[in-house]
Formats: sequence, C-alpha cells, structure tokens
Amino acid sequence: MPLYFSKKVHLKTGTLTHRSACLKAVNIKELGSEDEATCAANPSGDNAERAKGLSERSDHKIFNKEFAGKSVLITGGMGFIGSNLAIRLAEAGAKVTILDAMIPDYGGNEFNITPMINQLRVNYCDIRDETAVNYLVKDKDFIFHLAGQVCHLMSMSNPFPDIEMNITGTAVLMEACRKYNPKAIVVYTGTRGQYGPSVTLPVSEEAPTNPKGIYEISNLTAEKIIKVYNDAHGIKSVMLRLTNIYGPRSQMMHSRFGVCNWFVRLAMDNEKIQVFGDGSILRDFCYVDDCVEAILRLALTPKAYGEIFNVGSDIPVNFIELAETILKVAKRGSWEFAEFSPERKAQEPGDSYLDITKIKWFTGWQPTISLEEGLTKTVAYYSRYGHHYWLMKYPPVQSDAVSTHTQTTAPDPVKALSLSQ
Repeated sequence: MPLYFSKKVHLKTGTLTHRSACLKAVNIKELGSEDEATCAANPSGDNAERAKGLSERSDHKIFNKEFAGKSVLITGGMGFIGSNLAIRLAEAGAKVTILDAMIPDYGGNEFNITPMINQLRVNYCDIRDETAVNYLVKDKDFIFHLAGQVCHLMSMSNPFPDIEMNITGTAVLMEACRKYNPKAIVVYTGTRGQYGPSVTLPVSEEAPTNPKGIYEISNLTAEKIIKVYNDAHGIKSVMLRLTNIYGPRSQMMHSRFGVCNWFVRLAMDNEKIQVFGDGSILRDFCYVDDCVEAILRLALTPKAYGEIFNVGSDIPVNFIELAETILKVAKRGSWEFAEFSPERKAQEPGDSYLDITKIKWFTGWQPTISLEEGLTKTVAYYSRYGHHYWLMKYPPVQSDAVSTHTQTTAPDPVKALSLSQ
C-alpha cells in the first residue's frame, strides 16, 4: 500500500513537519507506466524533466484512445475552463454536448469554441432546468460539471444565485443522473476557497474547510451533494478543488473573478495593476491546459472515483512577482500598491496554495507549464483575439508564442453552432 508525503508549514509555529497517509492501493498500470508514476512521486531534477516528457508523449495518445467516440456533457462549456475542456475532448474524438445558459458577465463566450465549432453541439439552457438536464444526461459516458455562479464578491451582496445555481443546479444534475444515467462518470470542479484561511501550508485535501463566503460555501455544499450520490447511489464521481486558473478564453470584461487574467488585461491596455496590501500574499497559479489535463486524467482513473483532489501548482508566488512577470511578458503597463476594498478584505484568506501530492500519486499528473510560459501563451492569445473579449485600448503586442487550440481565421460562432434540440 503506497504512502505519499508532503512538507507542510505550520503557520503558528513556522516549523516544518512531514505528514504521511495511507491511500487505497493504486494499480500503477492504470496510471500509465511505472516510470511515469515514479517520476510523479519524485518531482525534482531529472525525474521532473522525464515526467514532463512522458506526459507530453503519452497523454494525447491515452486521451484520444479513451475518449474517442465517447458521449460527453460539459455544463458551463462556453466558459473559460469548460471551453478549453470541450476543445480538447473534441480533438480526442469525443461527441461533446455543451450546456450553457450564457448568463451575462459569467464568462460564456461563443468565440471560445471556434477552433472545434463544427464538432460541438450546444444546448442553451440553465442547469436548474430539470426537463432539459434530464434529457441531456441520457447516454452520456462522462459528465463534467462546471456550470454555476462563479463570483465570490457577488455572493456577499446577493447569495441566491449561488444557492440556486451551485446547490440546486448540482442537485438537479445528480438527480437526473440517478434517474436516467447512473452509469455516467461525473467530474466536478470546485474551488480552493472551500478551505477558507489556511491552517497549514501547503493546503492538503485533509485540511479543515472553513469557507469565508457564500460562493465558497455553495461550492462545498455542491461537492458534498455529489459525494452523497457517489456513496449512496453508486454514481462514480470525482471532486476537484481548483486553484487560480489562468490562460486563454477567460472573461476579460471585469475584475470580479480571474485575478491573473485581469492583470493581463490591465497590462495589455498599458494601465496600472493594483497590488493589494503589501503584495506579499502567496498564491499558486495553474495554466488552463495543465488544469484540463488534470481533469481528464482523473476522469479516467477508477481509483479516483469518490475522492477529492487539489489541482494547482506547487510553486507559490506573491502578487508583486505575479505583476512583474506579467509586465515583463506584456512589455507594457505598470503596478502600484492599493488598499483592500471592504468586500475583498472580508473574504481575503491570506496565504493560500495547494498541496498536489495526492493527484500526483493517483494519476501521475503535475503541472508542466511555468508561470512565465503560461503568461506568454496568454498574452499571445489575447494579442490575436482580444477584441473578442474586450475593447482593447492598444494595438496587439507582436509575439511568436501562440497559445494552443487557436486559429488564424475563426468562423462566425453564431452561424456555425450546431444546436441540439
């Protein structure tokens, strides 16, 4: 029975300790190769490079083999992570259906899916629509649940969208699976905010959950609903807690969520990035392609069903470092210190970055794209396509780096959509 170890910092004492915990036996053959599992367990030096190489060589073949011809539903599939996931699955040959209500300011953008627009079906409906959801879950092999209210600031002034979309919507989906497709594999993406203030760093899945806002509470409740359906009704499910994800296809219209991408927009518009407090707060940031790979690996790992996993980066940075890296890549903009607004101060958890030891052991996954590389890809994407996301103030920055899954001439998404009735 394997053990996994992670170094943790006790915030009150500042001392380092080691934690070990027994996991359910993991069949290495299910993860890919023994070499890949070994590299994941020792993510340093030559092993880290080998793990990255193995990942690049094997993942596309595995995903193409396992998802080809499979029927997939992605709730919230027109949004940031959902659209990147939809494109990757369509590339693998999956039959992808997207459910999205396209609520203004929530991040849904029809341009997001243009690279694979002829291979995707879109159903414009709400996750709370029982009739539609009952129909859409039928015969699906995989269901990726990303739909919901995603703004933690909004939840403090109006909690009802979180309760209705994140909690009721999740219950509607899982009940539809119980009644009409109990064999589907469900993957849910929650948030690191479910932990609340960190007791130890990095934050493992065993950490207490004391969320500070209604948004985070609603995500935690949705996760527990899915866990109940996994345990009581046998609906195989994996629950994820995501860190700060950034990259192409994120909304860029406002700063209410997606801090890294918002900083990118400010820099590209040659405006000032506001760094709150003294800029020393630590976060981890994960590029969206790495996030999508983690989601897909977990969906294909039977030992992961019924489990909770962190998805993040094991290299935390402070906000000054983040701002300066963005300015370096964007080649314009500036930054300044700013005071927290009352709303942000009330929800600020302090230093927070995730322990990803568990997902490494179960799947061999670890992020492969550095912060600077990911930001370079992000700036390149919005340099080419930014006018589809906001009214840009300056001409695009010329860059040789272009994010994956882009195309020079995008079809009209409205004309090209294949709508499911």
